[in-house]
Amino acid sequence: MPGPSAAGGEGIGGGHTKSKIAGIAMTAFSAFGGILFGYDTGVISDFGHPDSTTTSGFAITSSQESLVVSILSAGTFFGALAGAPTADIIGRKWGIIFACLVFSIGVAMQTAATALPLFVVGRVFAGLGVGLVSCLIPMYQSECSPKWIRGAVVSLYQWAITIGLLVASIVNNFTQFRPDHSSYRIPIAIQFIWAAILAGGMTFLPESPRWLIKRGRDEDAAKSMSRLTGMPPTDPELELELEEVRANLEAERALGESSYLDCFRFTHNRIFLRTMTGIFIQAWQQLTGSIQLIFYYGTTFFLNSGIKNPFLISIATNIVNVFMTLPGIWGVERFGRRRLLLIGATGMCICEFIVAIIGVTISVDNIAGQKVLIAFVCIYIAFFASTWGPIAWVITGEIFPLQIRAKAMSLSVASNWLWNFGIGYATPFLVNVGVGSAGLQAKVFFVWGSTCFCCIIFTYFCVPETKGLSLEQIDLMYQNTIPVNSLKYRARLIANGGDMSGEKSHAVQHDDGSSEKV
Repeated sequence: MPGPSAAGGEGIGGGHTKSKIAGIAMTAFSAFGGILFGYDTGVISDFGHPDSTTTSGFAITSSQESLVVSILSAGTFFGALAGAPTADIIGRKWGIIFACLVFSIGVAMQTAATALPLFVVGRVFAGLGVGLVSCLIPMYQSECSPKWIRGAVVSLYQWAITIGLLVASIVNNFTQFRPDHSSYRIPIAIQFIWAAILAGGMTFLPESPRWLIKRGRDEDAAKSMSRLTGMPPTDPELELELEEVRANLEAERALGESSYLDCFRFTHNRIFLRTMTGIFIQAWQQLTGSIQLIFYYGTTFFLNSGIKNPFLISIATNIVNVFMTLPGIWGVERFGRRRLLLIGATGMCICEFIVAIIGVTISVDNIAGQKVLIAFVCIYIAFFASTWGPIAWVITGEIFPLQIRAKAMSLSVASNWLWNFGIGYATPFLVNVGVGSAGLQAKVFFVWGSTCFCCIIFTYFCVPETKGLSLEQIDLMYQNTIPVNSLKYRARLIANGGDMSGEKSHAVQHDDGSSEKV
């Protein structure tokens, strides 16, 4: 691929400007799945469930609302786990299209529902679809993107999620006061559009060449790689990269067939560490204080400061979320994954403790103090949106070897949804005052400040710097160094350039890199 490769040299596709744009555009399009994910999450969080016995078509009780909102997380958890067999059996591309079909079935059920049971079943199907999408899209993007911009392309997925949340907030505001079933059917039915766009577009995109090689379809893999690079399938550079992917896969297969148990084995390429890194980075993304909790409890700061319109509150926080993801998309290839994660965790940690300290020391009637809390809530969102929001998806998309990538990614994404459910369910009990609740209120930010500090420690010891490396070079890095020393090893790989074969044969003595790769 052409372009200012972080790894030095133009590499595959060098000088082919048109093919560079086409290849990036194809992989970036799949990020549209984030709209589907974010919109569905946002549209259901702002209203309860349908009920034909009421004038508005709604009936909201706390327990039923909790069921409707949380059932999505249950579906997404199992959908994420189902992502592994789906990706390995029918492929990354067709797996995404299948996910859109499952999601559409759920949307149809919710749109047709006039009572709770059918609506809940529809939420389960929608959750399965969202879970599949959240596993398959980062996987597809990571396997098809050129390495010098892979992080930015995968980060687009998180950006699309934030856009979906914002659009859902706007649609809900315009439909919530309609006096009939259209108040919930319109925002839900709009999701057919997102699913149709994603599924329709994916039919024209190439399958992942790495998956095709794994399935023994070498000729199709060459054609797919050709579409991504704009180079002939018989081009020597293209064939060299395919051979490298093939060689890595054969080396993995020599160790035996993969299973979920293999994701937790202690091997020469540190599979256990990589699996746990994926699982925990997704867990820590939720435990940073959870953007859910900030949106949930941050609202009270807006209300206390005199801003009474919930729509304005939702728009304000969502706009910060959308636009502050853009620096992360740019910075992930400029500054690297590891550095941004450390900066983000540090910034969020400071914001959380400041909010906690101010929250417990000032009165709710202190308007100036409440506005300071709003400022730090928005700063927190900015740190999250530009670092841990997108980069957690980047890391889980690129640290696993091909043989177990689908299984390990499904476990990682399932971890995200499990913690998403747990925190979403626990938040009211932690924050609210009343019988059976902890009544922590603003003091809960002391807890999240502590978890952000743990994120700093986790990143330092467990997350390597992978900027500018091909997926095969990342596997090589894990074989020869630990995350703490990854910056030095990466620099040596990039400085030496050339063929990786010598590095594989003499891993300890040599540090050969490779030319630009997809």
